[in-house]
Order: sequence, then structure tokens, then C-alpha cells
Amino acid sequence: MPEPLRLLQVGAGGMGRAWLRTIADNPDVVLTGLVDLDVDLARTAADEHGYGDVPVAATLGELADRADAVIDVTVPVAHPKVSVDALLRGLPVLCEKPLAETVRECLAMVAASEVSGKLLMVSQSRRYFRAGNAFGRQLAELGTIGSLSCEFFKAPHFSGFRERMAEPLLVDMAIHQFDLSRKLIGSEPVSVYCESYNPDWSWFDGNAAASAIFKFADGTRFSFTGSWCAPGLETSWNGSWRASASGGTATWDGDNAPVAELATGEAVPGALPEDPEQIAGSLVEFVDAVRESTIPQSEVHSNVISVAMVEAAVRSASTGEVVRVADVLEAAYEEALATVQDPTLQAALKAWPNVLKVVGLES
Repeated sequence: MPEPLRLLQVGAGGMGRAWLRTIADNPDVVLTGLVDLDVDLARTAADEHGYGDVPVAATLGELADRADAVIDVTVPVAHPKVSVDALLRGLPVLCEKPLAETVRECLAMVAASEVSGKLLMVSQSRRYFRAGNAFGRQLAELGTIGSLSCEFFKAPHFSGFRERMAEPLLVDMAIHQFDLSRKLIGSEPVSVYCESYNPDWSWFDGNAAASAIFKFADGTRFSFTGSWCAPGLETSWNGSWRASASGGTATWDGDNAPVAELATGEAVPGALPEDPEQIAGSLVEFVDAVRESTIPQSEVHSNVISVAMVEAAVRSASTGEVVRVADVLEAAYEEALATVQDPTLQAALKAWPNVLKVVGLES
């Protein structure tokens, strides 16, 4: 058996504590350091999770030589700095979603991965639900997908940064459903029309509700309707899904086994293998990818498209117009060229022949 991968975790807040538990449960990894700007918080989190002998620090650089890889569980605004720092120190990174707050920043992170030659993977945890993957296998048996829809209605009281965001639902939550739509459909998004708003009773400062419809390259339409201030009869955190295809229909309530039926009325079974779920699944795939030098789901180049879906939806909600995902990527590329200061990253960006081909939106 290979030696456990030595992990340095950056971020000791609520999600950071979930990662500490996940790391403890995986025999293929070992925590060798915990970093947080609040060193006292890091020490408390480490001690409470059985890591009393693990050193803590305020900066990644203080503990980088103790690690084989980094888990970035900082707030989204800090992801570019932390992940790029780790990559340029020669450490592969598993970063919490969203990759960054803007596509412009994401592209600089792509450049850092290329320059360093190290993996940057995003933890899109909804890709690792057993029932969700069973739903995807059912769709593959139903023929051409015409429409895929997701309804998401929850009423969480987070406090903190989410309740102060301008577009909390689209930016912090819908990235999960938008990203999963790409996996389920097996195609890439072309354009989106979106409206977002904030109900009178909302406890969020920004728009906590939205509806969006995406057109995909293969002709499929994906519609998302959701709210983060919807008390009563709440959906799963995964949302409630329905797909209509040429050969039948499939539904998934987000929690339980999906249900699918062929046009003939015959049921399509949905097997649920005992695969690791959520962030545990992300960690397993990350470790395998680091060890085997393979390209995992949500590798940074591909994941940029999911972030571009969010940015396109936000732009559409702001302008009231249909927005092309390619336009968002091309504008972000020009912004990155104009703003990235690191000369090595700047050179890498300038060497790209076409940003759409680099991230895989075009072949």
C-alpha cells in the first residue's frame, strides 16, 4: 500500500471542520497541517477533531514543506490567492466550490495549474451522490434528452457572507445544479436567460430567488428554478429533478433512488453502488488523480465552464437579455490579460490560442 498522501488544509471554519472529519475517515490521507488567519480557531478545530499533534499556522507558506497536496477550504474570495500560492509551490490542490468569484480569476488559476504542472481540482460534491449518478445512468438509457429541470427550494439561515452577497442563490448554490446539469446532459451550455429577485420576506440582502433556462450545444434545455427563502415543503439540498427524453422520463427527488420509465411503460432500474459520497467522493477521486496522474471530474479547465454558467446567469438577470457563455469566457479572458500581474501567469495566458478551446467549450 502506498504511503498516505500528506494534506495541508487551509480554512478551519464550518466547511473546514467538515473536511477535517472527511480526512480523518480516509486511510489514504493524513492531515499534516491546518492553516487559518485565525490561528486560535485553527488550533481549536484541530484539537476538537483529534488532531492535537498537528501544527497550525496563519499562512500556507509556514507549513507547505510538510505536505504533498493542499485542500483549499477558504471563503470563495480567497480561493485564487490560496490555490495559486499552493500550485506555484509545487502542490496539487483540491479547492472547494466555487473555484473563484469571477471567471477572470478562474482563468488565472488555470494558468497557474499549467505553469506549475500540478493538478487543480474543484470539489463539486453533487457529482458524488449515489442516487444522482444512478439518475445519470438512467438518462443514458432513455435516448436523446429534450429537457432537464431542477427545482430547488430551501430556507436556510446562514448568517455570514452568504446573507450579504448580491446574488447568493446563483453564486453560492446554483453552481452545484448548473455543474451537475453538464454531467447529466453530456453536452456544454451555449446560452442562458435568467431572472433573479428577492421576495419581500427574504432575510438575504441580495437576490435569494431565481429562474434560469440554458440552451445546450446538443439542443437540450436545462431549466432551474429556486429560492433560498422558501419555508415549508422544502426540496432536497440537491433539488428535485425531471428529465424528458425520446425514450422515456426519469425523476429524482434529490435524496432517494431515482425513478425512470420507458415509453413502453417498462421501469428502468436505478442501482445505488456503495461509492463514497459528497466531499468524501471528491477526496477519493483527488487522491487517485494525484497518484495516477489522471484527469478527474471538475479539473480546473472544465470547471471554469460551470463558473461561466453562473456568471452568464447573473449577467442575464442584470441585463434582461440572453447571454452567451462563450461571450462571458472571452470577456473574462481579456480582463485576465489586463489584470494578472504575475509575469509567468501573464505569459501563460498570452500563449493560449483560443480560450474556448483551452477550457473545452469548443473542440
